[in-house]
Amino acid sequence: MSDEQKKSEPAGSDKLKDLSIKENFQILFGASRAFWLVNLVNFGDGIAYFGILNLLTLFIEGDVGFTDQQTGIAVSLFTGGVTLFMFGGGFVSDFFGVRRALSLSLVTLLAGRLLMVLSPDAGVATNATLWSGLFLMALATGVLQPALYAGVKEFTDPRTATIGYSILYAIMNLGIVAETAVSPFIRESSGISGVFWVMIGLTVVLLFANLSLFTKKVEDRDRVTEYAVEEKLAVKLTMMQKIKALPFMDARFIFFIFILLPVRTLFAHQFLTLPHYVIRCFPEAIGSRYEWFQGLNPLIIVIFVPLIAAFTRKASVVKMMIIGTTVSALTTFILVPGPALWTLITYVILFSFGEAIWSSRFLEWVADLAPAGKVGAYMGLAGIPWFLAKATTGFYSGHMIAHFIPADGPKDSGTMWMFYGFIACLSPIGLLIGRRWMEKQVKNK
Repeated sequence: MSDEQKKSEPAGSDKLKDLSIKENFQILFGASRAFWLVNLVNFGDGIAYFGILNLLTLFIEGDVGFTDQQTGIAVSLFTGGVTLFMFGGGFVSDFFGVRRALSLSLVTLLAGRLLMVLSPDAGVATNATLWSGLFLMALATGVLQPALYAGVKEFTDPRTATIGYSILYAIMNLGIVAETAVSPFIRESSGISGVFWVMIGLTVVLLFANLSLFTKKVEDRDRVTEYAVEEKLAVKLTMMQKIKALPFMDARFIFFIFILLPVRTLFAHQFLTLPHYVIRCFPEAIGSRYEWFQGLNPLIIVIFVPLIAAFTRKASVVKMMIIGTTVSALTTFILVPGPALWTLITYVILFSFGEAIWSSRFLEWVADLAPAGKVGAYMGLAGIPWFLAKATTGFYSGHMIAHFIPADGPKDSGTMWMFYGFIACLSPIGLLIGRRWMEKQVKNK
């Protein structure tokens, strides 16, 4: 089979047929040291990033003194900034390499997290200190995320692509599980700032580990040579050929990533709306442990993402996206009747299961589409809808919270979630309408 024929087939399709699920996992867990060092940072920063994000709205409102609306905008700009910086951050990770990009990110994250936690005591400079911290945190995470995905492609056997990316996604969520299990106890004894200081300490540990263990020798030794060869071939392309090869020149690719915008707003509500919903609409005994409910999501992701990816690795990406987004969108209506413990738990479980079905397959599709040495850039470009979801949701979530579930006064959480559910349903409907068009494109990749 010629190289041209191989490139016309779905990436890795011929190789995956030769491997059983067991063999895929055996190859993956026997992967290089560099792969697992990438995942060490992935795991640790999963703890630190979400340990801060899950409490950020409460910290900014309670410790810094912002209103509901101001808090929603601040957190939305931060999370939107993460994805915005991924656009350029992908190029940074491609230019410096995975190892140095991770170290640079961790240094910047440390500075940003320090400024953020110190902002309430900064006096007249409180606002400036907070915004500086949020800016640096967003910038660093925007470089870190593409570097992690570039590391998976660079340091793993291409035969295990589907499971490799699902493991990366699952390990990040394993970090969230660990954080949500202990966060309430730290918060009770030391407050929200106490949790943040623990996350800062973890950042220091990760930086030291990356600098001491992930050396240039390890990076050069464990890099998969096949990608290096492809990268040299890619240099021969003219500038016009490179521009035409960009995914944004492909109408189907643009449709594919932007149709996910409505359902992605639900992910933004997990940290913009859910904390206030649990604390304001449920008894104090439940509100004081709301991190545990958020922890159900990553726990389900850890268990089901690798399993679903393994059993559906040959299934159509579009089909998996339709199923997963439908589950995520429809489960929002479980919250419409009003706050109840069983509906909250059911919602989190089913929403998470929907995420497990489609999340890592989308990331795999984008990374697989990218030529060698360009994974970071492609991952950043594909994050535009996620940026829009995070950047825009916060501009109305604060008003919705103040109107439907105010701190004082009557509450109507059901109507709020009904609106959010209808918005999310636009994604699976759009994917269903464009399914044949999209599947034709996938087959031609």
